[in-house]
Amino acid sequence: MSEVETGKKDEGLELARQMAEEEEGVGRKPRGPARYVIPSIAVVWSLFQLSIASWLILDSTFIRAIHLGFALLLVFLNYPLFKKTRFGLKFLSAKNKIPILDYIIGIIAALSALYIAIDYAGMSSRYGAPILRDILFGGILVIFLLEAARRVIGPALPVIATMFILYSFLGPYMPDLIAFRGTSLNRFMGQMTMSTEGIYGIPLDVSATIVFLFVLFGAMLDRAGAGKYFIQLALSLLGGFKGGPAKAAVMGSGFTGLVSGSSIANIVTTGTFTIPLMKKVGYPAKKAAAIEVAASTDGQLAPPIMGAAAFIIAEYVNVPYIDVIKAAAIPAFASYAALFYITHIEASKLGLQGIPRSELPSFWETLFKGLHYLLPILFLLYELIIVRHSPELAAFNAIWVMAIVMLFQRPVKAYLKKQAIGEAFKQGIVDIFSALASGARNMVAVALATAAAGIIVGVVALGLGQLITQIIDTLSGGNIFLMLVITAIASLVIGMGLPTTATYIVMASLTAPAIVTIGGMQGFIVPLMSAHLFCFYFGILADDTPPVGLAAYAAAAIAKSPPIATGIQGFMYDIRTAILPFMFIFNSDLILHNISSWTQGLLIFAMACFGNFAFASATQGFFIVRNKIWEVPLFLSVTLILMRPDLIASWIGMAHEQRYWTYLIGLGLYGMIYLVQWLRKPKKASE
Repeated sequence: MSEVETGKKDEGLELARQMAEEEEGVGRKPRGPARYVIPSIAVVWSLFQLSIASWLILDSTFIRAIHLGFALLLVFLNYPLFKKTRFGLKFLSAKNKIPILDYIIGIIAALSALYIAIDYAGMSSRYGAPILRDILFGGILVIFLLEAARRVIGPALPVIATMFILYSFLGPYMPDLIAFRGTSLNRFMGQMTMSTEGIYGIPLDVSATIVFLFVLFGAMLDRAGAGKYFIQLALSLLGGFKGGPAKAAVMGSGFTGLVSGSSIANIVTTGTFTIPLMKKVGYPAKKAAAIEVAASTDGQLAPPIMGAAAFIIAEYVNVPYIDVIKAAAIPAFASYAALFYITHIEASKLGLQGIPRSELPSFWETLFKGLHYLLPILFLLYELIIVRHSPELAAFNAIWVMAIVMLFQRPVKAYLKKQAIGEAFKQGIVDIFSALASGARNMVAVALATAAAGIIVGVVALGLGQLITQIIDTLSGGNIFLMLVITAIASLVIGMGLPTTATYIVMASLTAPAIVTIGGMQGFIVPLMSAHLFCFYFGILADDTPPVGLAAYAAAAIAKSPPIATGIQGFMYDIRTAILPFMFIFNSDLILHNISSWTQGLLIFAMACFGNFAFASATQGFFIVRNKIWEVPLFLSVTLILMRPDLIASWIGMAHEQRYWTYLIGLGLYGMIYLVQWLRKPKKASE
C-alpha cells in the first residue's frame, strides 16, 4: 500500500472515530486543570447511578431530576454553543477550554432540573396552580433542555418539540381537522415540569434507572477490549468461508450490538478490522461499508439489550422485560440470518473466496484467550433470563463482575509475561474509572433524548391522543395498510435527525395506540407489542436511510467509498428488515404472542428465516445463479407463504389452527425454484 493510500485510510478512520466520539459524548477536550472537570462529573454521575441501583433509596422523581441535572451540566460543559466560530466570537465554539458562560449556564440548567426535587413538597401541594417561581424555573428548564438537546443531538428533536409546544397553545386556531382546545401556561408548566407526565416521564425514568447501567456495562466491555475480541473470534470462526470477512462482520457486529446502543460506535469497533478485510478478499468498497452498516445498525435489534428502547417498550406496554426479549427474538435473529445469507449471495455473485486459514487466528486459541469477556455477558443473560432479576439489578450485578474482570485481567497477563503486577493493577483501576466516565458521557444523548421527547409525550397527554388517532385515520382513509406505510415513512424521516430511542418514543406516542385502534376497527387484532416494535424497527432503519444516515458516513469514511451510495446500498441490504414489521403486525406468531411451545417457536423461526432468505434472493437478484425476471414473483410468493401462513390458510379455506400446513406449499415452491436454478448452474462453476 502506498503512502498516499495509507494516509487516506488513516484520515478516513480518524473521521469515523471523531463521529463515534461525538455520538459517545466527547465534545470538548480542555487543557490544563479543566481537563479533569468533565471526567470527574461523569464519574460522580456513574457512582450515583450505581448507588441507587444498590444501597441508596430515593423517590423516583428525585432520581429523574438528579439524572437530568447531571446530563444538562455535562452537555453545557462538554459541547460548545456552535461547532464553528460565529460572529467572530471564538469562545462560543471553544473546544480546548470551558468558557465561564458555559459553567454558569450549566449550573443554572442543572438547578432548574433539580428544582422539582428541591421544592418537592411545595410543588406537590400546588400542582395545577403553579406560582411565579414554578413557572420561571419550568420555563428555564424547557429552554435549556431544548438547547442542550440541540447541542448534543442536533436541531431535529428541539424543532419537533417546539412545534408541539406551539401547537398546544395555538390548537384552537388551527384548521378543523387538527384543531385542539389548547392549554394555559399554568396547565402546560404543571404537565411538563411539575409532574411525571412530561419531561420527568416514563422515558426519563427508564433512562435513569435501567438504561444507564446497561450503557455503563457496554462502556466497560469496550474499555476492557471486548469489541476487538468479538471480531477476532468471528474472523477465526468464519473468515475462511466464502466471503468470510463479511460473515465475520455480521457476527462481530451482532455480538457488539448486544451491549451497544450506538451503530456508529459499533462500526468503528468492528469495521476498523472487517472493512479492510472485506476489500482484501474482493468486496467493492461500497458493498464492504454497506454490509458493516447493515450489521451494525441491526445490532440494536438483537435481544437482550436492544439499545435503550427495549426497556421503554416494556414500560409502555406494561409487561415484564423478558416478554420484550421473547417478542423481539424471532424477527431479530431471522433478520440477522438473512444478512448472513446476503453476504453469501454477494460473495457468490462476485466469485469471492474467504481468507486462507493459514492467515486466520486459531478459533480455540482465540476463544480461550478472551473467555473472561464472555463471563460478564453470560452472567447478565443468566440474571435476566434464568433468575429473572429486574433489568437494573441484573445490570448492576453484571457490572461488578465486569469490574473484577477489568481489575484483574492486566495483572494476570503481566504475571504470565513475568512483568510488574503493581503497575498492571494501577492500570486496571484507571481502566475502570475511564469506563465510568465513558459510560456517563455515552448516556448524555440518551438522557437528553428521553427528556426532550417527554415534552412531546406530555403534549399528547394533554388530550391529543384521540385527536391524533382521528387525524391518522383520516389521512389513511381508514386503511390500516396505508396507515402502516405512513407510519413507516414518518419514522424514517423523523429518525434521520433523531437517535433511535427518541424516534421510537415520538412515533410510539403518536402512532402505536392508533395502529391498535384502527386495526381493531377493521377487524385486525393487533397486539400492542406489535405496534411498539413496528415503531422501534423503523426508528432503527432510519440510521442507514439516505441521505442523512450517519452510520453510512462512518463506514464510508473507513472504506473510502461515497457516503450516499454506501447508504443506499446499506438500505437495500436492510430492506429485508423492513418487511418484518409489516409481517408481525398481521401475524403475531412472529413475536410469539400467546405461544409458549418451544417446538412451535422453533418452527416459526425456521420458516421466518427461509421467508427472509427468499425475500433476499428476490431483492438481490441471485439465488444459486442469477434470477430470471419471472422468478422474482415466485420468491416473493415464498416469502408471503412462509411469513403469513394464516393468510394463505384463510385463502384456501383451512382452519386457523391448521395454518402451519401451508408451510409445505412455500417450501415446495422454494425447492422448485432451487431445482430450476440448479439446472441452469454452470457445470464447472466454483462453489
